[in-house]
Parts: sequence; structure tokens; C-alpha cells
Amino acid sequence: MAKKDNIASVLAFEKKLVASDGFMYGTTWLDRSQITPLALQEKSVRGTISNRLKPAVKNDPAKLNAEVEKANLQRVDACALAPEQDTLNLQFTIKFLGGITQPSACNNALFKQSYSAAASDYINTQRFTELARRYASNIANARFLWRNRVGAEKIEVYVKAKNSVVDESLMFDATQFSTRNFDFNDDKINQLAAHIADVLASENDFLLLDVSCFVQVGKAQEVYPSEELVLDKGKGEKSKILYDVEGIAAMHSQKIGNALRTIDTWYLEFNDPETSAGPIAIEPYGAVTNLGKAYRTPADKQDFYTFFDAWARGEKLKRNEDEHYVMATLVRGGVFGESEK
Repeated sequence: MAKKDNIASVLAFEKKLVASDGFMYGTTWLDRSQITPLALQEKSVRGTISNRLKPAVKNDPAKLNAEVEKANLQRVDACALAPEQDTLNLQFTIKFLGGITQPSACNNALFKQSYSAAASDYINTQRFTELARRYASNIANARFLWRNRVGAEKIEVYVKAKNSVVDESLMFDATQFSTRNFDFNDDKINQLAAHIADVLASENDFLLLDVSCFVQVGKAQEVYPSEELVLDKGKGEKSKILYDVEGIAAMHSQKIGNALRTIDTWYLEFNDPETSAGPIAIEPYGAVTNLGKAYRTPADKQDFYTFFDAWARGEKLKRNEDEHYVMATLVRGGVFGESEK
């Protein structure tokens, strides 16, 4: 079969891991009967000049003093616990969906047939066991807290798993699980992972996880909702705008979803202590924006499209890890059409 006869110029997959926004509340570690929504607070502060200066300024004491004397006025959003509260409560839901063997859009019947055969073979041999274990691990270790995880004294994650056949509640001590690897083995993680794997391997099943995480950070301590990206910020506007929903401080669903799919330890540089970024989020090119680096480049033939184009047409990949990566990218979802030119 010629490749040109097996090209899908229209190809899309719906995401199979769907996270909600995360809503932030305050309470106390010892008494959680009173949980109150956290609101954003606006602060106006007078900062100091701290940016790099031009050589003409930094080498002239008089000019430097004149620059330092200028007021660096800022208006920013902030969020903190109340004076009597020492614990952040983050609440959100996650839905896992089946049906990954069928693209949501595909304009080539031959490609769709070969892809479905490859996906079915993966399900029959791997049953999403490894991916599900990693998703469950990122729930148990509370990676979704991001900066709120740093310096926390205690972290407890409560998960309610529900669908037509599952109704279970689990609790995890997140401090017992590392965010740097997935080498641990835990019965409750395996239990949650089994439910996730069953759904991802199914034709049309779902699993809804209701997650409530308690983080002891200290009385009146600052907490960190998502920061908004404001492209048309004008002069005099706030220099930092945080995210809230109907007055409740919140984290973007994209930020929570990114944390849950931070499972890629299969890229080439992972085991190199000098260049490794630890587990990275599943992305077609292994992009880590805060480091300004792509860990899966077409030049190294490690990117999603290199693997997917071969695998979806019936070729076997050299490593099981590469198949895990491809399927995790499809769980992420996206538009992956190939040019016919």
C-alpha cells in the first residue's frame, strides 16, 4: 500500500482525560467542618527597580541613584488563607473516557482501518496499565498543586471514583510519593489505576473522579491560583492578574490537566542528570516552555509524528515505551492531520 493512498489530511482525536477547573477554599487541618471559598485580593505596592540597567546607567552612580529613586508602583492580585486558617483545600473533578480506537475525525478509510488495528493491538497487549498507573500516581502525589505543594507540611488527597460499576473512596498521603519518578508500588494507586485502565481500554465507558486535596501550609499563608495571560495589558493596569470563577480563586483546567499528564520519562535525556527535566508533560515535541526546550525533536526521530506515522500504518516501534508515549498523546487529544503534498 503506497503511503500517499494512506494519508489522513483531516485527523483529530478528542481528549480522553478531561479535568475541571480547581476551586480553592480555606480551612484548618484539625477541624474541616468550616470550609470557606478563597477570594482574590488586590494589592498596591511600591517596588524597587530590579531590572538590568543599560551600561551608561549602571556605571554612573548619579544616574543609578536617580533610577533607584523612581517609584516602581505595582497593582497585583494575591490570594491567602484567613488569619485563623492553615490549610488550603483544592477541589476539582477528572473524567476519563474510552473509545480511543476511533478518531473523532478522519477522512481516509485506509488510514482509519490501520490505526484502529494498531490501537486495538495496544489495548490487547498493554491494556493501558502503565499509563493508568502514572495518571493515578500524579493524583496520589498531588502534582496538580504545582507551587502550592512546595513547603507544605502535610498533604492528603481524597478521591471518589464513580461510574456505572465503580463507587469507591480512596485517601492518599501525597508526601509519601515522589514527583520525580514512578518507581513506587502502592496498593491504592494500583486499585485506582485499574479502574482508569479499564475505562481507557473500553469502547465508550467513563470514570468520574471527584478530588479534594487538603494542604497544610501555615496560618494566613499565601496560596497560588493560576495566573491569567493578558495579551492587551495597558499602562497602569495590574501587573499580575490571577484566575477566579464567580469570586472563588481557581486553577485553570489546563494547568491541572498538564500536571496529570506529566508522565513522560521515556525521552532520551531523562536519565542524563545534566540535561534531564524529570518527568515532562505529554506533548508532540516534548515541549517544556519554562525551560525553552523541546525534548522530542524530529531530528532525533523521537517526536510524536515520527512514531505515530509509522505505528498507525502497522509498523512496530522499537520500544514499548514509544507506544506508551504515542497512546498518551492520543489520550491528550489534538488535531494531527498530515499534508498530502
